[in-house]
Amino acid sequence: MKRRRYALALPLVLAGALVLALGVSTGSARTDKQSAAFKAAWIYVGPHDDHGWSQAHDVGRLYVQQALGSKVKTTFKELVPEGPQTCQVIESLVRDGNKIIFATSFGFQTCMVSEAKKHPDVKFEQATGTARSKNLAEYFGAAEDAIYLSGMAAGAASKSGVLGYVVPFAIPEVIRHANAFTLGAQATHPGAKVRLIWTNSWLDPGKEKKAAQSLVAAGADVLGQNVDSPATGQFAESKGVPWVGYDSDAHTFAKKQWLTAAIYHWGPYYLRRVKAAMNGTWKSGFYYGSLKDNFVGLASYGPKVSKTTKAKIAATKAKLLNGTFYEFAGPLYDQKGKLRVKKGQRLSVTDLYAMNWLVRGVVGSAKG
Repeated sequence: MKRRRYALALPLVLAGALVLALGVSTGSARTDKQSAAFKAAWIYVGPHDDHGWSQAHDVGRLYVQQALGSKVKTTFKELVPEGPQTCQVIESLVRDGNKIIFATSFGFQTCMVSEAKKHPDVKFEQATGTARSKNLAEYFGAAEDAIYLSGMAAGAASKSGVLGYVVPFAIPEVIRHANAFTLGAQATHPGAKVRLIWTNSWLDPGKEKKAAQSLVAAGADVLGQNVDSPATGQFAESKGVPWVGYDSDAHTFAKKQWLTAAIYHWGPYYLRRVKAAMNGTWKSGFYYGSLKDNFVGLASYGPKVSKTTKAKIAATKAKLLNGTFYEFAGPLYDQKGKLRVKKGQRLSVTDLYAMNWLVRGVVGSAKG
């Protein structure tokens, strides 16, 4: 469940007046016919140009703007704190006339639920959450499949069989991603171990760099991440350590050490939902994009990914697409050797959204 922690039930101060005081930034794509344009808004937990999670969503927003032109006016709020401030930001967006609002962090969910009740004429869409109502929908994607593939690239690049993974919060989403990365690494490097360091932040370049330093000092010869900035990759580049990113194609930050990354293509989904809101066909629901519909995928390969590794990844991707392979099919064991998924059993999306255990080979705690 991305993203991000929990919203606190505190008394709200009047929205709008506090937006600047909160440090929230606003951006928009304007058109010549603003008065007639349908208004759609996005809320980001980080900066729109973080080269990671928030930027990937903003690329999706721009996809909508480019496709619909003067028919739509898109707006974003960035660096929005999770908690009661989220409600204030949403109130300001509603007052500005936005008819569909996309919140892109799990910690925004509490306010999305309460604001959806207050504004039944507005459509609300929550990324990575679990709550739904008549005018509140949920959406995310099977990033674990693409992360497994990126883990294969990481495992093949490791000589020691010890890899490091920089992770934010110990929630099911991140746990399943760490598990997928580990299983992928073990597919190309049997017996590989993945060390975790929790930063307890989605975006903190300083903490991410320190985590990467600690992992390399502990013996990791390949680094991966589930956090938002490219700081891990910048450190990896400086030390000559191969790196797997996440969220966006950030190869420019580690031109020599970049391997690949699991990425999202939010644009087509956003365009469908905005169009539906515009023409009156929008309905609430739960969308879980996949490799099959190109919602998730792999970024470009770096120079250290061999032809042999690329071929193995391509073959596994083909099996994921045709359903003959699934990374979370049994038998699967946890860190202590306990059988968690029996042979012949496959974890469902519901199971993945509740995952609270780490697979065999992960070094670290599932509690953060």
